[in-house]
Amino acid sequence: AVLQRERRAVLLRVGGTDRWIAAEDAGRYRDALGCSIPPGLPDAFLEVIDNPLDTLLVRYARTHGPFTTLEPASRLGVAPELVESLLRARTHTQRLLAGAFRPGGTSEEWCDPEVLRLLRQRSLALLRKEIEPTTTDALARFLPDWHGVGCAVNGSGTDRLYEVVEQLQGVALPSSVLERDVLPARFQRYSPRFLDELLAAGEVIWVGAGALGRDDGKVALYLRDQAAMLLPPLPSSGEDRPSEPEHERIRALLSERGACFFRELRESRSEGQDRSAGVIVVRERSDRTRASTDEGTLDALWDLVWSGEITNDTYACVRVLAPGRRSTAATKRAGRPRLSRLTALGPPRAQGRWSLVRRAPLPTTSQAKTERVHALAVNLLERHGVLTREAVKGEGVAGGFAGMYPVLKALEEAGRVRRGYFVAGLGGAQFAVPGAVDRLRVFRETPTVPEVSVLAATDPANAYGVALPWPVKGPQRAAGAYVVLVDGLASLYLEKGGRSVVALREVDGQWERPAIDAIAHMVGPDDNDERSRVRFRRLVLEKVPDELLPLLREAGFVPTPKGLAKYA
Repeated sequence: AVLQRERRAVLLRVGGTDRWIAAEDAGRYRDALGCSIPPGLPDAFLEVIDNPLDTLLVRYARTHGPFTTLEPASRLGVAPELVESLLRARTHTQRLLAGAFRPGGTSEEWCDPEVLRLLRQRSLALLRKEIEPTTTDALARFLPDWHGVGCAVNGSGTDRLYEVVEQLQGVALPSSVLERDVLPARFQRYSPRFLDELLAAGEVIWVGAGALGRDDGKVALYLRDQAAMLLPPLPSSGEDRPSEPEHERIRALLSERGACFFRELRESRSEGQDRSAGVIVVRERSDRTRASTDEGTLDALWDLVWSGEITNDTYACVRVLAPGRRSTAATKRAGRPRLSRLTALGPPRAQGRWSLVRRAPLPTTSQAKTERVHALAVNLLERHGVLTREAVKGEGVAGGFAGMYPVLKALEEAGRVRRGYFVAGLGGAQFAVPGAVDRLRVFRETPTVPEVSVLAATDPANAYGVALPWPVKGPQRAAGAYVVLVDGLASLYLEKGGRSVVALREVDGQWERPAIDAIAHMVGPDDNDERSRVRFRRLVLEKVPDELLPLLREAGFVPTPKGLAKYA
């Protein structure tokens, strides 16, 4: 009433309802809505205003959250068609946003950009406060569960393997570990034919990522439709890329003909040698000469495989490289030579069709670079659930966490990931998919009944050595080494070949027995079906902490000149 007497506020009839407005807006409401203005107002408040209805709608947008066309139309008493035309005109200049902003909406909505920015900021701030940071122990328990390790409800078959490959894309794992430890840990019952079927169907490809001696090397699996964006670029030149004449010949042949069997690669080499002599030679080659030629071509072929340039449509050629298999097969061939073995079948590690790995060209525009980083960020989020700076560093991502941070921040603003301080001690900038945050809460408390699992040290479900440091110095994520987790915590480390056991935490009498029982169950006959548990026919521990000796003997290990041993 005081404001009315002072002519600072007036009462108008707007949309069938009496409304108080500021006196200086009287001319705006008169021209926009045809309101009757009370006498006594200064002439300065009654001047004609350009686009009066448009300015009222702008004011409405700035003071409201997302709204539909009917809401301001009803409030102002204006035809919805006129309101929608004015609102849509503002979207063309980006001064108003159109879309579906509210859950359960059934029609198009409008929102001022600044209002939407404030809503996002405040919503994200609330989400960050929903969870207090957990300990690193909780992350160690969470990660195997996130990967479905030992889960009783895991499915089987190619559908389950497709899901596993999608989560493991790009991780370079030793081939000797992949099908013996990593994949079986995620299945009720794993069979190598699952991988063969996906490779034959063209859904999955494998790419070499470096040799590990003569009989092993690192292999990364990819879904074919995502491989081009996730594959790292090849080195342009240098020692990392094979460049002998035989390497160049194989590259050129596969580039010209496409996928080839080893026999075609071998015969093309013989044809080239005969042509270089200037004559057509027809002769019988000795077995030794042909074997020598095959070995040279095959060695060059595998150099290109481990450098990531060539792949195969089957995984059988990699399986025969596993320690023990290749030597046994070679012994059998040497003991029973067959003239047709090399000419018809070729060496076991040469079977299948070989082809060049198709990679996307190096991005030259900022958009292409962002798309590649986005694909990699989504891949890492799916694998880790909670992505930290240490996890990105542990994966050896080019550009590191700093190069990926802008994309992760954009994903957060789009509502696809959440940023917060989820795990104490791992830096303030942590990103997680929403489902991972909820599951991480579950692992705050230590289980009442000890849960024991044995993982390959290189398994991505093992947080130690990537997201978390090893509890003690010495252990590494080496091929053939294992880590025993009790309630998700690293308890024992079994060195490659089982030569020694390292205690990863202080011996307190609670966790040692289940951890040692798990090691004992790793020994069994070859025909044992529980592939996720049996790795050795015999295990000889040469170096053991004194505190663990009595428990190892109780678990079936017996003293021998070389150390404590257990036999299948």
